[in-house]
Amino acid sequence: MNNVSVDASVDKMLSPSLPFRQNEIAINAAFPLSNGTLSVIVEAQTAEQADDAANKLAKALRARTDRFKSIFYPEGLELLRQNGLLYLDQDELESLADRLAEAQPLLGGISADPTLRGLADVLTLALENATAETASAFGPALRKMTATVDALADGRNPRLSWQSLLSEDDDEETANRQFIVAQPVVDFGSLSPVSDAMRAIGDVTATLGFDTDDTVRVRVTGTQLMRQEELQTVKDGMGLVGMLSFTIVIVLLALALRSARLVIATLFTLVAGLILTAAFAVATFSALNLISVAFAVLFIGLSVDFGIHFTLRSREEMIGGKAIRDALPAAARGVGGPLLLSAVAAALGFLSFLPTDYRGVSELGVISGAGMFIALVANMTLLPALLYVMRANANGISGRASPKNPLRGLVQSHAGKIVGAAAIIGIGAAAITPFAQFDEDPLNLRDPNSPSVATLLDLLKDPRTEPYSAELLAKDLTTADQLAQRLKALPEVRNATTISNLVPTDQDAKQEIIDETALVLTPVFMGAGDAVPLSDEDRQQALTSLEAGLNGTNAGVLPDAKKLAAALSKLPATAETRKRLETALLGDFPLFRDRLSDLMQPDGITLETIPPPLRDRQISKDGRALVTIKPRDDLRDSDARRQFAAAVQEVAPTASGSAISYSAVKDAVVGSFQQAAILAMIMIVILLFAVLRRLSDVLMVLSPLALAVVITVAVTVVFNTPFNLANIIVLPLILGLGVAFGIHIVLRHRDEGDDKMLESSTPRAVLFSALTTIGSFGALTLSNHPGTASMGYLLTLSVSLTMLCTLIVLPALLELFGARKTDHGAKQ
Repeated sequence: MNNVSVDASVDKMLSPSLPFRQNEIAINAAFPLSNGTLSVIVEAQTAEQADDAANKLAKALRARTDRFKSIFYPEGLELLRQNGLLYLDQDELESLADRLAEAQPLLGGISADPTLRGLADVLTLALENATAETASAFGPALRKMTATVDALADGRNPRLSWQSLLSEDDDEETANRQFIVAQPVVDFGSLSPVSDAMRAIGDVTATLGFDTDDTVRVRVTGTQLMRQEELQTVKDGMGLVGMLSFTIVIVLLALALRSARLVIATLFTLVAGLILTAAFAVATFSALNLISVAFAVLFIGLSVDFGIHFTLRSREEMIGGKAIRDALPAAARGVGGPLLLSAVAAALGFLSFLPTDYRGVSELGVISGAGMFIALVANMTLLPALLYVMRANANGISGRASPKNPLRGLVQSHAGKIVGAAAIIGIGAAAITPFAQFDEDPLNLRDPNSPSVATLLDLLKDPRTEPYSAELLAKDLTTADQLAQRLKALPEVRNATTISNLVPTDQDAKQEIIDETALVLTPVFMGAGDAVPLSDEDRQQALTSLEAGLNGTNAGVLPDAKKLAAALSKLPATAETRKRLETALLGDFPLFRDRLSDLMQPDGITLETIPPPLRDRQISKDGRALVTIKPRDDLRDSDARRQFAAAVQEVAPTASGSAISYSAVKDAVVGSFQQAAILAMIMIVILLFAVLRRLSDVLMVLSPLALAVVITVAVTVVFNTPFNLANIIVLPLILGLGVAFGIHIVLRHRDEGDDKMLESSTPRAVLFSALTTIGSFGALTLSNHPGTASMGYLLTLSVSLTMLCTLIVLPALLELFGARKTDHGAKQ
């Protein structure tokens, strides 16, 4: 127990030799500052508040060197704060300059006295001299002020964004959001690898008072955090699911075995085998991965099958009159061969993943393959020893006969119809299977209500956020720029950028426009003063003056003036309301003025002046350059994602990034399962033929499994429930169970014929083995984690189909085509 660890890193799930993994590894090595980062999103009511809060938060987080390797706030870099306007198109900059010139009287007057009194004075003066020509400068401001006052009257705590008054873009939600990139110290040996970093963010947020400030909200997202919350979601749901599963298993075992001692012995053997298998896993691998931890699912499903077959066969022998000393060896002789054959076949199926590129499942295959032999040995040694020590026959078992098999008459009377119907269904299902889908997007496996996922889904509407981009590492910047131009020409690509895009075009002409604007705004900056707190009497006088001015004789030139006056008249006439009004309208003005002052002092940007925090994320130490490629379409659609990936890789075969890797993961995973399935079936067929020595019996064993598999796949197509990275591990379990079920039925039929086989303990063992597996893991459907729930649904479906095909279709096949009991068969 002291050596159990889980490596939560998804990067190690696939072979590093895969081309897309090689590209990812190269980019990660070239730009270590971009690896495993968290996005800290700061949102506020105004752009000014968001910028101020983000600066404070970034500064505080940089001090937490014990929890973060780096903190990067692009908007806080001095170079960008001064030269931000250079990134506008020249037409956009000229339009902004015109709006600033029109607003100069308003801004200048408030800058000298940023209080309710200053606002009243400048608006009153403006209205007295307003004309139809000058009204356009004040209309937008008055409308924004009216909306702010209305919100205040509704009991909210609004803030007026002065930056929004000058913007032609109405998307304030985007403007009021800032991004900080934090690279946490990650503990991959923990199932909560970034929990320490998250606690640090929470502590800093609380220290700054943002956790109680309803005007600022801090959220966090990022791949590492989503994985952590994903594991926590699974863990949180396992309590209820585990209790429910355990209860169902106990009830089903009690119904199957009809003896408390048999149930206890079977469960004890199961737990002992599971512990031994876990010990093997820890001894073999330094850490389990997110797939190999599921070995318990596979072990429990098949170990319970072994235990039920042995205990029911023992019970059958005791009911036939044997004492426990004789019943146990007889049961071992009866089921030992089928159990050994089942264990070897299941192990071959699991080990077939070993040569594939899907390392997560190949490690699972090694553990589960070994687990099959551990389960076999435990159920053939520990279980009978427990049954003997506990004196199972002393509980009156010999007097409790098993109920008659209700399917016997159906199978024997309608065998032809059953086989015909199965053939028709199988052929129809097989025709549908080529349309099966695999959903490779890990976002669809996560709980959309978890904080990090909900944040990311919300950010998808922000044009600055693109979780499905692609990246390319070029040998130098010249090559990178050339590739970016070729990629931008693709219809699937919205934009392709390099560090060269951080150098604005036409800087001289833009700087001239900014210089002229700065000269116009000189009164705004030269006359700037700090807000001297007003008394309530001063605020009341200012408000009275403002309302009078808004309702003045010249107010007709500005219809919005009377609307603002009407909104002000609805406010409660209290000192607290007047103070809140001043804060709502003018609280962010000093921040806006300081930011505007910075923007009016550009000194130009060149590649040489780009600061290291930006440069080191675009140019590696050896001079290689990064190209970032953004898609034109919504890549949450799998087909669009694959089309984008194919188009990009046509120009740049070494491209990587989420859009590329998701498609490559699908190819790798599906290819691994196809490769493993072919290899497993070849080895299992060889094994079965070597042991059974009858091709017909081999086909009998595999037929119900094949039918169950094609129907399962067809159902996923019909109900649009694609395979994914979580539920696809159900397939190895079905392979193991299906082969085991078929082996038990066919070998019992060879030994005893149709009548005795159908009335023996074997069909009952298959039934309750399947029901126990369904009960164990069907409760996963209740999980809040979509991936876990999908695994529960698919497992319940596939095991149910395997059970039905084994108990109905296989006996019907044996009735029609199976060889009858012979002396040779009896000896075998």
